[in-house]
Amino acid sequence: MYASNEPIFLGLGGNLPSSAGSPRATCGAALEMLADADIEIVARSPWYESAPVPISDQPWFVNGVVQIRTRFEPAALLALLLDVEQRMGRQRGVANAARTVDIDLIAYGGRVSNPGDEDPILPHPRLSARAFVVLPLKDLAPGWHHPASGMGIREMAEMLPAEQIIRKMADADGLFGTEWPGKGSGEHA
Repeated sequence: MYASNEPIFLGLGGNLPSSAGSPRATCGAALEMLADADIEIVARSPWYESAPVPISDQPWFVNGVVQIRTRFEPAALLALLLDVEQRMGRQRGVANAARTVDIDLIAYGGRVSNPGDEDPILPHPRLSARAFVVLPLKDLAPGWHHPASGMGIREMAEMLPAEQIIRKMADADGLFGTEWPGKGSGEHA
């Protein structure tokens, strides 16, 4: 039984290798761990590579967005995401530091929560300012609207800061990042 039939979106990214391999392989392995935890991957975006935000000399990031279904409510889902990050070698410390993997709860259906609420802040407070979230989400759900502001994902894409550099990644067959290793691989749902 799923907690919600509304679309739930997660953002994945990383710029350091892990025991699973490259950042792209690490994101795929994290997705497998989520699937093993009874999270259904409904659809997935292409992979993107993006320059660090804020701009720094770190390696570029690999990013993508997935739509999921789950029995977990937002707080429990966030705890699971943090656990998967830790198991994939994520070390927290300095803000915006390089990392093996980062998994963010972007939106949980139409839910809106604020600092101090029991649930995590929803939708993610910085989603509309980050090309590495907005562009993959636009690929995945071009009709999505922010539940608090009402702004559409296409509008958000038009308002992104020009200094954020991002591009789709091609896989070995020249396709744009449609492959996800392991469970849930295949075409967009």
